[in-house]
Amino acid sequence: MNSASTYDVAIVGYGPVGATAANLLGQLGLRVVVVERDPDVYFRARAISTDEEVLRIWQQVGLADQLNADMLPGAGADFVDARGVSIVKLLPADRGNGHPPQQFIYQPAVEGVLRTGVARFPNVSLLLEHECLRLTQRSDSVELMLADLTHDQFKRIRASYVIAADGGSSAIRGQLGVGFTGRTYSERWIVIDTKVVESWPGHDQLRFHCNPERPTVDCPTPLGHHRWEFPVREREDEDDLLTEDAIWKVLRHQGITPANVEIIGFACYNHHVRFADRWRVGRVFLAGDAAHAMPPWIGQGMCAGIRDVANLCWKLHAVVTDCLPDSVLDTYQEERLPHVKEVTSRAVKVGNIIIERSPLRAAARSRFFRFAGKLPGFTTWLRNHRWLPDARYLSGLLDHNGNAATGWLLPQPWVCDESGGLVRLDDIIGGRWTVVHTGPEQAWLPWRLAGVPVMTIAAPGSAAGAERIIDRDGRLIDWMAKKKATALVVRPDGFVYAAGDDVNPLPPPPTGLTVRAIRVKDHA
Repeated sequence: MNSASTYDVAIVGYGPVGATAANLLGQLGLRVVVVERDPDVYFRARAISTDEEVLRIWQQVGLADQLNADMLPGAGADFVDARGVSIVKLLPADRGNGHPPQQFIYQPAVEGVLRTGVARFPNVSLLLEHECLRLTQRSDSVELMLADLTHDQFKRIRASYVIAADGGSSAIRGQLGVGFTGRTYSERWIVIDTKVVESWPGHDQLRFHCNPERPTVDCPTPLGHHRWEFPVREREDEDDLLTEDAIWKVLRHQGITPANVEIIGFACYNHHVRFADRWRVGRVFLAGDAAHAMPPWIGQGMCAGIRDVANLCWKLHAVVTDCLPDSVLDTYQEERLPHVKEVTSRAVKVGNIIIERSPLRAAARSRFFRFAGKLPGFTTWLRNHRWLPDARYLSGLLDHNGNAATGWLLPQPWVCDESGGLVRLDDIIGGRWTVVHTGPEQAWLPWRLAGVPVMTIAAPGSAAGAERIIDRDGRLIDWMAKKKATALVVRPDGFVYAAGDDVNPLPPPPTGLTVRAIRVKDHA
């Protein structure tokens, strides 16, 4: 057994959540190690979509444009009846994050780009084909006992903190004795991944076939792929369906033949609604599927995990570099869990629309949605209450003084920097604490003493300059005006820590904050 190497953070699991965490922490300059059982990217696509907020997180590590190049813009979700006639269609809404609101992905390609991004950082070490056998927590670190699966050896490593992104069957969650409460649906679903040979009408549309006899998901994925999902009915044996002949029978019912696609894989799985009882145990944090599981209906499983590590990683950096106290890490679950629960609730409600098995109730459902869809504002209401909820924290590392902007994710418009170049807002202020204001300059001395930069948000047509951002279309200025805020403190993850206006000044920084060490390293 070797002597223990020491790191700031160990990440167990190298899927999209672990790889995103490695990019975030690597860019921040921490000493990071990633532990992963498999030798390479898992070949089977699982996640199928992402959204503008997640792309904004990947933008922070300089990978959004490269990832976008391999994605397929979404055109909403069409719910159709057994005849293929539309019941209702939900279109994605642009929430102002500077990226397309819906993108279909091919997960192996996404993971490949994320891993290439990690390779930029010499401070991130990879231990592929290693398994974490045991964790031992100490007062100042965590010791991980690893099995080297290639050399039949054991290794010890130490880290100040551990992120367990090791999936829904998380071994670390089990070692910690953390419950995973909720339910697993008894109905099994078969997923079919294909390579497109020749396209067909509607091949680029997401359709939920709300057929009581055989509910089916029909989903485009980029780079010439397509996916179908359908349930195993009570009178069927899943083993009988997990054959190419049976798969082709289902696909032919959808009008798809070997002239259209080549089958590249199929598998069977259950849907889950589960939440870990605790996301933090001492110096170990659960993230992604290790912390929560949801049905796939609105494509947010992976996205929720990416949001987890975006919330957690900058806080870990702040604590490791003595910029904030360790207690800040307790806000991770406090902030993320309500949002994850709301996303999961919406996924379940959308699923209930799709999988209705009673022909009578299914007919009533179709009539209702077709009628309601003609009413002004109904589809907008449906999208706002059944698809992705707002990015907002109601409690946590926030300082509420009555202003409505506190806790919201700041919009990201295109802006002009001091040289007049057109960039996204986060390319100027992203990844660090920043005070932005539209009102008159004030002292804000406590924030300046903490090392926080102050940026003026100027109206379209204004002259660019140092510490001055031109809001090209006035979108950020309008947003702040609607919230009645003239000054905001923006956290490194883009959420508003505190807001001020003509009556209520900005509160002081959180106790102990100093940003002298929060300087993002450029490894692009």
